Formats: sequence, structure tokens, C-alpha cells
Amino acid sequence: MTTLSSTNNNPDRYAVFGNPIAHSKSPILHAAFAKQTQQIMEYTTQCVEVDEFAKAADEFFNGGGKGLNVTVPFKIDAFNYAQALTERAKKAGAVNTLYKKNNVMTGDNTDGVGFVSDVTENLGWELANKNILILGAGGAIRGILGPVLEQQPTSVVIANRTVEKAEQLVEIFSGDGNIRATSYDQITGSFDIVINGTSAGLHGSFPELPDHLLANHSACYDLMYAKSDTLFIQWAKNSGSEHIADGLGMLVCQGAESFFQWRDIYPETKHVIATLRDNL
Repeated sequence: MTTLSSTNNNPDRYAVFGNPIAHSKSPILHAAFAKQTQQIMEYTTQCVEVDEFAKAADEFFNGGGKGLNVTVPFKIDAFNYAQALTERAKKAGAVNTLYKKNNVMTGDNTDGVGFVSDVTENLGWELANKNILILGAGGAIRGILGPVLEQQPTSVVIANRTVEKAEQLVEIFSGDGNIRATSYDQITGSFDIVINGTSAGLHGSFPELPDHLLANHSACYDLMYAKSDTLFIQWAKNSGSEHIADGLGMLVCQGAESFFQWRDIYPETKHVIATLRDNL
């Protein structure tokens, strides 16, 4: 465990790159992690010009920076910038965490393990032996699929407006578990867990879903979060889901996994989630 900075007790430097970035909650949660674990570090935001990710990352690391988080629109840039990739980053096709390991710039993706950590540890839901429906087939879903399938659910169905995008994910992850693709209007059966990975619920639209989609004692998780209920959360409540959560916990837990990769200590997340919830 690293508890002190390596030079004169000056704080080790970390940051998150994005564009836009002013809205980021990452400085709040990493400051909370550092205080909790007595780490001497600082964490800032940096708005990076599009097409200048590599230049900005070089400047950051050459200037003594220890680690980066990466958000929209630079996760592919970070994937290409890394000299080595973790297996989960390779499967996700994107990188949200950068750090040097044995002097090699390493790219990781902590989104999926952050999701699983929030669901299984903070919320106490089981993913093993469950029938799971996932709405959407974008980068957020690709980021979580590997860790979800590692939990050995009975089945995973990916529903998307454009079925071809869902089928591409099935092709990538078909060796990891029982997974198939469908369109929204062709969804059949009932599901123990429904995960929303579309941003439609934040923009006044939401796909029409079949009735009786939820099994008994079902759970619904929105990867998005907002001050008030998203359209998916509203749908889950109206459909009688027994357990409902949004993506604020995933945000904190993916940050905790990044923190662990950088500092070799895993922070407690429940209190940080509650603090962020109060400040939404």
C-alpha cells in the first residue's frame, strides 16, 4: 500500500481527461477515497481538445503525473495510447484508466468491475444463475459485458434498436457465456434483472417494451443517473420491479477500482455514494 508521495511529501498527481469535463464528479470521489485511506495525492479535471489526447497525456505523464481517468470522448484514444492493455480493456475495446506498470503505459477498463461491485457488494443482488436483459449495445454495454458474464448468469439477452450492433457484441463475447441479440419488439420471456445502457431515458424518449417482462423479485439497474428518476427508473417502478438502482454506485465503484490500480488499496464506497447522492 502506498501511503506517502515519493518526493518530499508533495502530493502525487492524478486527473481525469474529457471534453466536456466540468460536470465530472470524479474529483469529489477521489478526494474522499484519499482522505479515507490517508493517501497524499491530488486529483484534477482537464478539458482536452479533441484530437489532442496523446499530446495532453504525454505532457501529464512527462510532468510527473501518476495516473489518468479518461471519459467521453477519449476512451478509444486512451485505448490506442496505451502500450499494454488488461484483458478486460481488450474485451471492452476502450480504456478509462491509465498508469505506468513496470514502466509500461498500461490501459485498463474499470467500468464492468465497478458495475459488478456495486450490484453484488453494495446492493446485494446476485447475477449468477439469473436471466438478464440488457437494453442498448453501445460502449457502456461493451464495457460491462465481460465482468457480467464472469458472474455466470443463466442467460444474457442484448436488445437494441439496431440488432446488428447487438449481434456484434454477441460475436465478441459468445465464448464467455450464453448470450444472444434481439430487437426491442422481439424480446420474449421474462427476466430477473434488466440493465439499461441507453441514454434515451435522459432525453425524453424510451423504447417501448413488451408487458410482463419482469420475473418475480426482479431487479432493474440504470447505468445512467440523474437528480430525478430517469424514464427507465420510472418504467421499472411502474412495472413492479422489486429492486431498483441507478448508475451513481457504478460511477463510484469504477473510480474505486481505478484508485486501487494506482494506490494498491481499495476504498470503501457506500459512504461516498451516499455523499454524492446528497450533492446531486
